[in-house]
Amino acid sequence: MAAAESLANGIKDLQVNDEQSNNLTYQEQSDAFVQLWGFALDDLYKIALKFFKEKEGKALQLSYQDKLRLVAYTKQVSHGKYTAEAMPDVGFLDVVGNDRRQAWQVLGDMSKEKAMTEFVEQLDAKSSLFKPYVKAHKAEQEEMQRKTQEAEDAKKKEEEDKLQRLAEEEALRRQEIDKQRQHDQEMQIRAALNQQTAAQFKQYVQQQYPYNPQLQDALIEHLQEQHYQQYMQQVYQQQILHQQQQFQQLQKMQKDGTPPSDSGHNTAVSTVLPPILPNGINGAGDSSTPEEGDDANDDLPPIAAASMWTRKDLKEFKDSLRKDKDSVIKIGSGETVTVRVPTHEDGTCLFWEFATDHYDIGFGVYFEWTIAPSNTVSVHVSESSDEEEFEEERPGVEAEAKGDDVERGGKTAPSDKPPTDEIIPVYRRDCHEEVYCGSHVYPGRGVYLLKFDNSYSLWRSKTLYYRVYYSR
Repeated sequence: MAAAESLANGIKDLQVNDEQSNNLTYQEQSDAFVQLWGFALDDLYKIALKFFKEKEGKALQLSYQDKLRLVAYTKQVSHGKYTAEAMPDVGFLDVVGNDRRQAWQVLGDMSKEKAMTEFVEQLDAKSSLFKPYVKAHKAEQEEMQRKTQEAEDAKKKEEEDKLQRLAEEEALRRQEIDKQRQHDQEMQIRAALNQQTAAQFKQYVQQQYPYNPQLQDALIEHLQEQHYQQYMQQVYQQQILHQQQQFQQLQKMQKDGTPPSDSGHNTAVSTVLPPILPNGINGAGDSSTPEEGDDANDDLPPIAAASMWTRKDLKEFKDSLRKDKDSVIKIGSGETVTVRVPTHEDGTCLFWEFATDHYDIGFGVYFEWTIAPSNTVSVHVSESSDEEEFEEERPGVEAEAKGDDVERGGKTAPSDKPPTDEIIPVYRRDCHEEVYCGSHVYPGRGVYLLKFDNSYSLWRSKTLYYRVYYSR
């Protein structure tokens, strides 16, 4: 009688709990479980069922009614609403079987999700060990996920490293191919140039060393190398000029909105040039004997021609330089300013740009064959463009000290100044109307002298805006 009453009370509790839980949607219940337990409802129910099977009768001590209720929930989850087919027949005297069947029948149409929820909540309420058991499973799951993620990251990094190694190997292979191609092209150019100048060089070295074949061969090798370097400088200079012309055309198109006129600027750079023969050798193979005193200049390589052009963006150019006080120079009347620009070890070509405010100015470029102590650009002001030459030729005490007094019979001493070549002679430029630009390929190590000559102006000073830079 007491057992039947307890079962009736348990069934009543199930009905009350079911009415309260129906007020929550399944999504709300699922979200609440994930937030509280760290698992979705399905996963949490599996853990709870495992705990019930492992711990029941050991660490989990349940009353008869609680056990009936939990078993009923598992039947509802597995089979749904009670049916006679889902549960085997039980005898009249099988009290436990009849109680389980009756507890299951009481659940009626309870959903699977609701039965799982009730099972977990009832198990948590009856055992203080359930929550630590779930937390242990959560920690184990996180550890497995961490190890899995580490394995995936390691595999991904290994694949990335492999791809990077393959890319580096491919880059090295392409680099070797490019080097070999450049070497082959260089050898072809050298062979063509050597064939082109073979007769002239042979005749020249025979005249210089008629009875010494070894010196003849060494001189021919030196002349061929010099010829090749001169040829490549001209090719490179033509390429730079072609690029500059294309850039000017692009600027014109952007400014005017019209296509550039067909002026021949789009023609490809020619790679076939006339032979560039060293000093003292002409095209017919004749050699000229150098005069005395020219030995020092014979050792210097020839100077290639410079490129010059103009731009129309005068105002924009000057505005861009006004904030840089080193790029704006005040040149007084009768003065000449020389900007000394040493060649840079990383550079191959010098570029310059300059303009003035209201009046023109003289401009020229020279190259001084000397090694500068640093790459610093310096500015020197003199009263006239001929001041240095005048000081060198000035008679008096300095002349006597040098021992070049002709009345004493002394021999004129050579100048201490380094040799200097003229690249662009000094001419007056209308740089107050356009920006004047130019470039020159390095002939070797030395110092460029950019001369801005205002010596012809007796009253007007000039404001000069200039910029110099080099290309790699």
